[in-house]
Amino acid sequence: MEFSVEQIVQKVVQAAHKKKALDIRVLDIRGLSMVADYFVICSGNSRTQVEAITEAIEEELEQAGVSIQGLEGKEGARWVLIDLGDIVVHVFHRDDREFYQLEHLWGDAPSVEPLLEEVERVSTHIKILPKTE
Repeated sequence: MEFSVEQIVQKVVQAAHKKKALDIRVLDIRGLSMVADYFVICSGNSRTQVEAITEAIEEELEQAGVSIQGLEGKEGARWVLIDLGDIVVHVFHRDDREFYQLEHLWGDAPSVEPLLEEVERVSTHIKILPKTE
């Protein structure tokens, strides 16, 4: 079964949420970058949690038959990048996320609220970036 980019984003968000990822954000970077259409950004409080979030995302994608094109940073578990082609997932250790402030570098990118609605209803860990006017 083929999934749309939005469905894959939702699978990533759900997998991260299951491992209690903090501050999950989805940024729509279409038209702002040639790199991808979406960034999914989340964080964990420890290297162990970053590893668990990363593994949960990998397992969810494998079960869905979605191939991972690249995976970097898993060994250090401070900033893990999962390249899915049209989607790039960033799993940060909380301290590194605060340091790099990736969301602020992409401040012109709107958040994608519809993809987060279902998960947001059951989680206080997810925050939506305000849309820039």
